Amino acid sequence: MPLRSIPMTRLHLFDLDGTLIHGSAAAVEISRQLGVEREIDELEREFAAGGLSTARFAERACALWGELTEAQVAAAFEGAPWLRGIREVWADIRARGERCAVISLSPGFFVERLLEWGADAAHGSAWPSVPFRERLDPAGILTPAAKVRIADELCGKFGLTRADCVAYGDSMSDAELFAVVPFSVAVNADHHVSEIASSRYSGNDLREAYELAGNCT
Repeated sequence: MPLRSIPMTRLHLFDLDGTLIHGSAAAVEISRQLGVEREIDELEREFAAGGLSTARFAERACALWGELTEAQVAAAFEGAPWLRGIREVWADIRARGERCAVISLSPGFFVERLLEWGADAAHGSAWPSVPFRERLDPAGILTPAAKVRIADELCGKFGLTRADCVAYGDSMSDAELFAVVPFSVAVNADHHVSEIASSRYSGNDLREAYELAGNCT
């Protein structure tokens, strides 16, 4: 499928869980490697219901992952159900002189692996290095509001403004970012963002969601 050219300089901001990873999340994929899927599912449900802050979720997940190794992180990353076409989309963005970044509440040690796929920047929550030898600092865990702050920092770095941004996301954690940028694509999204997005996409190919950004002008 040919990729549509977007005739302006932009910063494309991608969520990770449920957006680039289809129907799953970094925490779920990591937990699968450790055999604690049931426990992380319970935490995910509690978080979605508003019963956990992002910092408390991270603290409890960290306790579940005490034996996590780099090899397991790599296996979780490689085995995740990624949308098709991610590298192609990011290559097209960069070929046109535009920028792309991932901003996620998930651990930075997972999110930052996407730099190798062509993202200009990848921001996740600050976790201890794997294997964990230090305590997790709750202050380093991102919140939905932090996505807006990081987007502003990236705009400053790249000489852009919020008016130049396109956000791609799927859930409540993306709603604050969707509210401050002019263009957004809800990807396999729930009502928190699908009702406020410029465009909506259901499927498993990022190239198709990316094309919708051309209709957000």
